[in-house]
Amino acid sequence: MAASHRILFVCMGNICRSPVAEGVFIHRARERGVLDRFEVDSAGTGGWHAGERPDRRSLAVAAKHGIELPSRARQVTQDDFIRFDRLIVMDRENHSDLLDRGAPKSKLEFLLAYHPEPAILPRGIEVPDPYYGGPEGFDDMYSMIDAACVGLLDELLRSRS
Repeated sequence: MAASHRILFVCMGNICRSPVAEGVFIHRARERGVLDRFEVDSAGTGGWHAGERPDRRSLAVAAKHGIELPSRARQVTQDDFIRFDRLIVMDRENHSDLLDRGAPKSKLEFLLAYHPEPAILPRGIEVPDPYYGGPEGFDDMYSMIDAACVGLLDELLRSRS
């Protein structure tokens, strides 16, 4: 059976936020026995880290929660705009960068739009980039991403069985 939903998680370098979102979403879908309904990947708006594994701090926070991060960093391509149904971004800069590259606005969404408690989020719709901070920023990032991925998965399962 072909995947019903094709999702690309996007951040700036594809080593912190988007690979965590990819890993969390895959984990949550696998837990529910619905992973076969999804094609999931991640990419960055920039290509500085292409081919690299996720940041060691992203790997650590994911491992702490039993999550594997399967991907290597890559840059978003024009083909992604066709291949994926949803381009799920982490912040406004990612959103703007994808629009500038020709991504269809109708496919762009903010991950935190699916967070169950938007009032508690420190930067509203944006997942803060933890790259230049300490481990607590990665813990906060993980918590936001996990809650939003559960919300996204719930929404997608409601919208199409």
